[in-house]
Amino acid sequence: MRLFLRLNLFYGTLGLLIWGGYQLVPDLHRYLPLGVVDTLFNQESDSNIGGIVIHASNVTDEVGGLLWLVMAIIGAVALMVPVSWTYMAVRSRAKMDQSLLETILVLPIAVTGIVLIVHNSLAMAFSLAGVVAGVRYRYSLKSTADSLFIFMAVGVGLSCGIGMLLVAAVMTAIFNYTFLILWELNYGGYDDSKTYMRESPREIERKKAREKDTGIFD
Repeated sequence: MRLFLRLNLFYGTLGLLIWGGYQLVPDLHRYLPLGVVDTLFNQESDSNIGGIVIHASNVTDEVGGLLWLVMAIIGAVALMVPVSWTYMAVRSRAKMDQSLLETILVLPIAVTGIVLIVHNSLAMAFSLAGVVAGVRYRYSLKSTADSLFIFMAVGVGLSCGIGMLLVAAVMTAIFNYTFLILWELNYGGYDDSKTYMRESPREIERKKAREKDTGIFD
């Protein structure tokens, strides 16, 4: 399938690039927002409301900080590209929402920047909550399942904002392949059930074969 091949190519290339980078620079995560997962799990805080430490320990100048920031934002957008492929593949053209596609690609940029600004500052967090509360959102999603893509965009932005691109990559990979498997298997699909995803090419072939075997007299 085309989507399966595109996902394999994207994540395979991403894995090779990261592996090659670590071969050239063993401590690459100290300069780029790739993150170390065990450090995130074992991180300790002196207080119950302590902030998350952004992992950029070797960024000590303006150039290094700018490179880290740019890579975090570009990585957030790049990781949402295969998510947009999944959305376009599983949704029918009649039900596809272009504004949702644009949102899931741009939203991680804002979330990444907000996390960098707010982190470790309780006052900034409360200020942000007040600003968000003052904004009224009138747009309604066409389907509740569309919110999954919004949540994924927010999750990717949060991960990249704290310098955890690898966590974001794993999240998007599992998200995309799960949707692909559900689409291919037509999980929970019945003749009269309300569906979110369009019929997969395999399901179309199955229906054609079933109609062919039935014959004109049945």
